[in-house]
Amino acid sequence: MVYNAGAMLTIKKLTKAHAGRTLFADTELVVNWGERIALVGPNGAGKSTLFRMILGEDTPDEGEIVMDEYAVVGYLPQEAGNPTDRTVLEIAMSTTPEMAEAVRTLRECEAKHDNTSDAYAHAMDTFIAHDGYQLEPKAKRILKGLAFKDEDFHRPAREMSGGWVMRAHLAQLLVAEPDLLMLDEPTNHLDLMSLLWFQRYLKNYPGAIFMISHDRDFMDELVETVYDIENAALVRYTGNYTRFLELKEERYLQLLAAWRNQQREIAHIEAFIDRFRSVASKAAQVQSRVKQLEKMERIEKPKQSRKVFKFIFPQPPRSMQRVIELHKVGQSYGDKRIYKNLDLLIERGQRVVLVGPNGAGKSTLLKILAGVIPIDEGTREVGTTTRIGYFSQMRAENLTPNFTVLEEIMEANHELREEEARAVLGSFLFRRQDVEKRVEVLSGGEKSRLSLVKFLVNPPNLLLMDEPTTHLDLMSVEALSQALKNYEGTLVFISHDVHFIRSLAEKTLHINQGTVTPYAGGYDYYLEKSGILDSRDAMDV
Repeated sequence: MVYNAGAMLTIKKLTKAHAGRTLFADTELVVNWGERIALVGPNGAGKSTLFRMILGEDTPDEGEIVMDEYAVVGYLPQEAGNPTDRTVLEIAMSTTPEMAEAVRTLRECEAKHDNTSDAYAHAMDTFIAHDGYQLEPKAKRILKGLAFKDEDFHRPAREMSGGWVMRAHLAQLLVAEPDLLMLDEPTNHLDLMSLLWFQRYLKNYPGAIFMISHDRDFMDELVETVYDIENAALVRYTGNYTRFLELKEERYLQLLAAWRNQQREIAHIEAFIDRFRSVASKAAQVQSRVKQLEKMERIEKPKQSRKVFKFIFPQPPRSMQRVIELHKVGQSYGDKRIYKNLDLLIERGQRVVLVGPNGAGKSTLLKILAGVIPIDEGTREVGTTTRIGYFSQMRAENLTPNFTVLEEIMEANHELREEEARAVLGSFLFRRQDVEKRVEVLSGGEKSRLSLVKFLVNPPNLLLMDEPTTHLDLMSVEALSQALKNYEGTLVFISHDVHFIRSLAEKTLHINQGTVTPYAGGYDYYLEKSGILDSRDAMDV
């Protein structure tokens, strides 16, 4: 594609209110051709609303959104629609509605051994006109990069989970290669291997990228501009996410200094006015200062950015050196063998991350360690002083429906003061009124966060966590990371958040096809020693 210089997308004087709250007020944004941008802001600030307005699914109250007439826009939502009978490969090749219809017709005709009908001929003409013979190998390479196997290409999407359907739609966008790629939480459904591939692919992507993400490492690797939603305005920062945090703090300190200087000036002027208001000889000077105050453009006191909440969590009782051990464990699901003769020892104080492709058995291993599924063969030996806490993907199982949020946390640790409970809940996005909600009315994300806090205020000495950062914003992920850094027990976890893994993991277990390969180091050590970054099959397209 050939890209013109200048702006692809321009937002001018945008104002938008929703449910009585002003999300944007007279704000502006520019996306240039080939630019890589992250849109950040607290939950509910209006990120998804802005995306909908750009896509024409919502309208601003005032202002305008101008898209270059030649620009092609592609959008990946957080959730895929209802899966259809279309196969994975058909989805990936559906770069336009015409191409989607042509691919579907060709499949139906070929199933009937019909290559002479008008429908077949018309579909083939469309297929050729849209470079179908070049698109198909490209689609297959991209699908493989996203961890689809050859046998998956012709499977109907309705047979697959929502996460895999989302990958197929992501492949569709990458095959189509739109000028502007809009991504809403694109890493949510990717395992680490697919995420690495996707990250590398986007580094060489020829178009512009505009993303919403809670994956700090992903943004650091890709973006060059950050727009922050702050006080109903879009504030532009140059640099990746880490640089944005630095610049945002600098900006806050500059605004705070300017506000304080102005407050001192105002106080000085007001003191002069009060002192000489009744002195006739000073009337002109007093009046001059009154007008000076009236004309002064007041600086609003800046609000400090939400800080990562630091809470000293109670420490668990000390366990024995050998926390838990598996001997010759075998595990199957139906005819599928997951593990055979698995030996594994987890020792006190270890911080272990489980990595590997989706479906390799990571969650199964965590469930075996937790004792929530019986093993088919072998033995599981738990240390006599080991107390296990299992944070599963089914978060609500350990919650009491008729308790309030605050009651749930206070019941988890009777030594916790109410103000401490409220503070830690606040750091995980439970506002003042939220803590009085009953557990039974909470959303899935809220239950996940509440379950997480419950573990943190009364931690076991062996903590098994399956994707604990799901439903957390960036600050909450950082709060969790800091809490677990101070945790003195033993931690085994699964995550696809690279920043979170780098912060915590000291040992890596790679799981694939029933084989558990240990690496005596964290994420970067694993990448170096495993040779994953050099694997052409895994990383190239």
